[in-house]
Amino acid sequence: MAECGVASRRACDELIKEGAVRVNDKIASLGDDVSEKDEITVNGKPVEHKQAYSYYLMNKPKGYVCTVKDDKDRKTVMALLPDNAGRVYPVGRLDYDTEGLLLFTDDGDLAFRLTHPKAEIPKTYLVRVEGTIADKDLNRLRSGVELDGKLTHKAKVKVIEADKKFTKLHVTIGEGKNRQVRRMFESIGKEVVFLKRIRIGDMGLGSLERGKVRKLTAEEVFYLKNL
Repeated sequence: MAECGVASRRACDELIKEGAVRVNDKIASLGDDVSEKDEITVNGKPVEHKQAYSYYLMNKPKGYVCTVKDDKDRKTVMALLPDNAGRVYPVGRLDYDTEGLLLFTDDGDLAFRLTHPKAEIPKTYLVRVEGTIADKDLNRLRSGVELDGKLTHKAKVKVIEADKKFTKLHVTIGEGKNRQVRRMFESIGKEVVFLKRIRIGDMGLGSLERGKVRKLTAEEVFYLKNL
């Protein structure tokens, strides 16, 4: 039910406990096995069966490109997926030298939703640059800098650590221009020396180690579909 978009897994469990779910006109119980042939209703409304898709989360390391095949024969993120992952593909891109949260799926509708510019799904990055950044430059990043002849949208920029050698920041943007975060800092005269995507919306990497992959939970899929 969660994968069909009815509600989160926890909420679906509550609906079943309340007797609101029926399978072939019989009140369902937690743990019941169902198939595509079964008719499921929630409060009398039929649940539409959907194709079973696969969803994965990767903590991408540096040194991999986000493509299925690379004409320069570089390592691709596909090599890090488990053998049984199926025909999934990366959702959006992280450049060769950027690491962090990367999603994979064969669900075209979700991939389109997460990457379409109009959706403006917030993505948060951990950024490190050399030296300090003046307040006026931080405010420029927050209010928008010019890239490709257009101002970027407003961004959330928070300094989390700073000394004379390095500044670490959290930067949240809703756009997805090519190398956007790096280019934003270039516009204020700063080179990004480390870049990692740490969240999409409120969903983060958790304890997933660099280079590792895991399946998304039904709760996480539901969350992404309703961002």
